[in-house]
Amino acid sequence: MTRRRRLPLRLLAAALVAAAAATGACAADDVPEVPVGPDGFPDRELVAGRQVYIDRCANCHGNDGGGGRGTRLSDGRMVTLYPVAGDQAEVVVEGVRAMPGFAEVLDPEQIAAVVRYTREVL
Repeated sequence: MTRRRRLPLRLLAAALVAAAAATGACAADDVPEVPVGPDGFPDRELVAGRQVYIDRCANCHGNDGGGGRGTRLSDGRMVTLYPVAGDQAEVVVEGVRAMPGFAEVLDPEQIAAVVRYTREVL
């Protein structure tokens, strides 16, 4: 009878963390890029908004903003629902229905950036 060697628990945990990080990195590839502006560079605030979207929003709203567990954010829907960007930012801050508020998680600059990203890129 041969004995099977067990992987140390820490090694297994590290492998699971690495696999989860790799999966998240692959999923971010589907999130629309920020287009370059007239100066040949992407808008820095929109790039920051894209990162917030990847980190906090895409899981529920879909990588392309097409919806999923959360509301669709793409195709100009946010501009239609919230003609004033500040009203949309308030939803991000306070939350609505099943969506949690992000006031304790995101600073005002991050909120403004992700709102712009959802309005201008998605």
